[in-house]
Amino acid sequence: MKNIVIFASGSGSNAEKIVEHFKQSNQIKITHIFCNNPEAGVIERAKRLQIPCSVFSREEYKNGTLLRKIQSLQTDWIVLAGFLWLVPSEYVQAFPQRIINLHPALLPKFGGKGMYGHFVHEAVVAAGEKESGITIHYVNEHYDEGAIIFQSSFPVLPSDTPEDVAKKGQVLEHRDFPKVIESLVLPTTA
Repeated sequence: MKNIVIFASGSGSNAEKIVEHFKQSNQIKITHIFCNNPEAGVIERAKRLQIPCSVFSREEYKNGTLLRKIQSLQTDWIVLAGFLWLVPSEYVQAFPQRIINLHPALLPKFGGKGMYGHFVHEAVVAAGEKESGITIHYVNEHYDEGAIIFQSSFPVLPSDTPEDVAKKGQVLEHRDFPKVIESLVLPTTA
């Protein structure tokens, strides 16, 4: 059994899709959701989904307390699903090529510090982009700079608002993120 923990900061719609995808799996288990925002919607979702959820402070995140807890859960992978803090190098070293993130744009465009959620979609529309999409990538010590694993895209119409772009992106997020996680955690041998 491979154990995955999810880090989230917001509503948790991607976390929910991931939990649902692996609910019946006998090979992958979502063991815990960790959240850095005590007001986040993901906390209620975790309760409803019967997944343990812990809220942590910036101090616990940086001083090793959270990392030790994650390791004590025999965690194999960390999945960032709408998690907004930069991942410290200690985590990257403890889980090399086993921390992944979903970014709501086609990296390397529209990535980096401060580029998340609606800020990304507003920038895509303001730039007059003809397409946008999602990027799933490995996490390193820099925002959105880890090696790209997977991308999928959709057309951006001249009439699209940032909200339209967000909705189109969320369809891809919910469809593709769980499948990509599964392909990484359980690679098939051809």
